[in-house]
Amino acid sequence: MESIYWGCLIGGAIFAVVSLVLGDLIDGLLDGVFELPGIDFLKPVVLAGSITAFGGAGIMLTRYSSVSAIAGLILSLLIGIAAAMLVFFAYIKPMRNSEVSIAFSMKELSGKIGEITIPVPEKGFGEVMIRVASGNTIHTASSFEHRPIAAGARVVVVDVTEGVLRVAEWDEDLLKDV
Repeated sequence: MESIYWGCLIGGAIFAVVSLVLGDLIDGLLDGVFELPGIDFLKPVVLAGSITAFGGAGIMLTRYSSVSAIAGLILSLLIGIAAAMLVFFAYIKPMRNSEVSIAFSMKELSGKIGEITIPVPEKGFGEVMIRVASGNTIHTASSFEHRPIAAGARVVVVDVTEGVLRVAEWDEDLLKDV
């Protein structure tokens, strides 16, 4: 039984070193393999940590305690499960929740102020530049009011339809009257 524990300990340690060196490659190769809908804790790092803890606990219990082989196996399994839970709740879940993205949704652009870069005709398309968190983004635009809009004009995004921003000219004077 001790050889199984040693195999788990050494295998987990090797996985940890290899994943440290080649982590992104392994993540890409194993992407989706351990992911089941609704089961987030079957990540490779959680499983490897659990197996390593199981092996280490098994060796310690076999060598340094007087528990029987079955009791040592059960305790090792419980320690491995506890280690998996610790890794998941202390590392995986907080990291997943803190993931930062500079992406945006097209629907989020409604109400944003932009500048026309290519004139928008009455019926047709031009381009509008919108400032978002990650910088500037340029999108196809059409006139919401079916009026031509010149390049350089400030506009507000009224609607997003089929990937096209429907814009209207931004009138500063209207805001002063309100």
